[in-house]
Amino acid sequence: MIPSRHRQPESCKNRIIKNALPMEKPTRNLDRLLPDVELIPGIDGYRFADLFLPEKLRNLHDLFLTELGHTQPDLAGRFEHYRQTQGENLSAAEISTLLVEMAPHVGDFVSRLFNVEQERTKQAASIRAEFDSIFIYKNEIAAKVAARFKKEDPSAWDVHELQQQLLLLIRVLLNETPPFTDSEKTVAQVGALLIRLHEHYQALAKGKDGSIADASLETDRITASLAGDATASQSLSAILALEDRSDIIAQLLLIVQRWTWLAMQGRVQTGFDTAGWVAFKFPQKRDFDDLVHHDRREREGFSTWVAPEDGRRLRDGFRLTDPRFNERQSLNEVNHCIYCHERDTDSCSKGMRNKRGGDYKSNPLGSVIIGCPLEEKISEMHVVKRQGDNIGALALIVVDNPNCPGTGHRICNDCMRGCIYQKTEPVNIPQIETNVLTDVLFMPWGFEIYSFLTRWNPLNIKRPYALPYNGKNTLVVGLGPSGYTLSHYLVNEGFGVVGIDALKIEPLPEELVGTETTAPVPVRDFSVLYEDLDKRLLAGFGGVAEYGITVRWDKNFLKVIYLNLARRHTFRCYGGVRFGGTMTIDEAWKTGFDHIAIASGAGKPTIIGLKNNLIRGIRKASDFLMALQLTGAAKHNSLANLQVRLPIGIIGGGLTAIDTTTEVMAYYPVQVEKILRRYTELAEQYGEQQVRAMYDAEELTILDEFLEHGRAIAAERERAGKAGEQPDLQKLIDSWGGVTLFYRKGIKDS
Repeated sequence: MIPSRHRQPESCKNRIIKNALPMEKPTRNLDRLLPDVELIPGIDGYRFADLFLPEKLRNLHDLFLTELGHTQPDLAGRFEHYRQTQGENLSAAEISTLLVEMAPHVGDFVSRLFNVEQERTKQAASIRAEFDSIFIYKNEIAAKVAARFKKEDPSAWDVHELQQQLLLLIRVLLNETPPFTDSEKTVAQVGALLIRLHEHYQALAKGKDGSIADASLETDRITASLAGDATASQSLSAILALEDRSDIIAQLLLIVQRWTWLAMQGRVQTGFDTAGWVAFKFPQKRDFDDLVHHDRREREGFSTWVAPEDGRRLRDGFRLTDPRFNERQSLNEVNHCIYCHERDTDSCSKGMRNKRGGDYKSNPLGSVIIGCPLEEKISEMHVVKRQGDNIGALALIVVDNPNCPGTGHRICNDCMRGCIYQKTEPVNIPQIETNVLTDVLFMPWGFEIYSFLTRWNPLNIKRPYALPYNGKNTLVVGLGPSGYTLSHYLVNEGFGVVGIDALKIEPLPEELVGTETTAPVPVRDFSVLYEDLDKRLLAGFGGVAEYGITVRWDKNFLKVIYLNLARRHTFRCYGGVRFGGTMTIDEAWKTGFDHIAIASGAGKPTIIGLKNNLIRGIRKASDFLMALQLTGAAKHNSLANLQVRLPIGIIGGGLTAIDTTTEVMAYYPVQVEKILRRYTELAEQYGEQQVRAMYDAEELTILDEFLEHGRAIAAERERAGKAGEQPDLQKLIDSWGGVTLFYRKGIKDS
């Protein structure tokens, strides 16, 4: 049984509940949240409820160190020295090396605790297989063919013959025939096999030891398999007739190399769809004067920038517009990294310092290259990810960034700006971080594993496990990114925390959060918590992350942070409480708080000092975004009153202006479709004449405009449906005047 949660002073609790907006009990179908089987920790003597108790977390930490001492005494000794000295006598590179060695052991322990060893092993095998095929092929063949054939004329090669010979190699060596499930991996496996053997024979020719113990047997197997196939033996007869094994492998490799060079130039014949192959994707040079690729379009008296037609994604509604990199794309970024932590030059984490002084360098845009503000162990995480250990990699992230669901892809990029690659495309670190997180979240019990690592993590030598309640209470004002992050750290340090926010915060199901006497229901499958963004209930938790960030970012991550924090025994949060109004500072002191932390954001919305800046037709961009998100106006079944007309002009060049530009374009079709549907329903029920009689002349003009646009959108949807295409709503919006962003400065200042 979980001991009673820390209770705030009764007067404090009553006052906050009294002044907060009603906290209705959620009406959700919890049947699908219940686990198929009970979560029984794989370490004897522990129950799921114990994983929330500080004293049990400490026992687990001691057990981890004891087991490490038995199995890895040298590593355990070095790590104990690191713990005792807090790294005082170790260099940054030595600490990094030690953490990279330790992370897999944390992964082992945690996977055993949650009984996911099999899933972790499967993930690791899959990732290693990618590096043993895709990235050997990319690094050793695709990356070198341009130089390899610099003096040859590819037009003289027989494309058809090369294609047929490659297909023969695939069929005989891999027993695969078209259509291939994964053509990139299929080609890469053949290429990787041959390049490894080729490099082995090259090493022997130079008097060095080869890297493959049974290379001769493997070569003989390949030769025999090809010779035993009638078609292959005829097509490759000249190669198979060679006496030297190394010559045979070199000539077979040449087939793959030549085909690869032709494929990279788009000259291969049908049978292989190479679009999107990461093996053929190489970093491009960066032009800081042209970071935003664009075309120009002449308007009425001025010229505008528009996105190139071939680079657009057709958007329809408010679903997630950027589904993140897949596993292979993320591993491609890991492969791009050169692991600078080994030389203490990991500027992605620590910033890029001038050699002659202690200050930071600036890039050509004038941005100071400070690296990750959290100094996250990025390069170290990449190494462990490359080894296939997602849990160990996540443990490294969580050391400095326990709320990593709120960072990563589409949120921050200081790490990318600090990457050692400045003249070419940097490593997409946020994509890797989010990929590590999601790979763990979607494991069995993945949410519980992430949550556990925020309370228990031996790699965090400053606070390896959460402390028990220390008797001190803190009021955190604001539950945006700063508020929920501060709350996490305070709770781990043993403080009682009450978080308040002026926005209404929807309560989470009691079964998921737990009560004074019962543990929360463990989440076996994170997908049951996952919601489509255009259907999800806006919880209000997360402040600007909830209402100020568009659907390019997956807001399901806010639920991860919210649920993780709400489960803590010494944390409570309440919405609808405005500090200075609902609760004053004097009331906070009187109700028993020892500390007050203001985490309410940068300040009030900007009101421009111009006359008539709030007349009809003008709206503050931040106000639009908040109304769009928090009122649910973007949902088709919402009755929220948020009206916009085309054409629309957005004044500004910051994040708020950019988000408003994209979101108003997505909202306008939703708006006119809702109006058309409701108008049609009312007209059917009351008669069109009676409905129109409710409006004056100006309102009828606007109504007819919206109805006309709504019908045009319906027609485009019907056309697209018949053609099996996604509707192109952007062309309609542009034809009605579109949305234009105006900025008084240059794009470099944006």
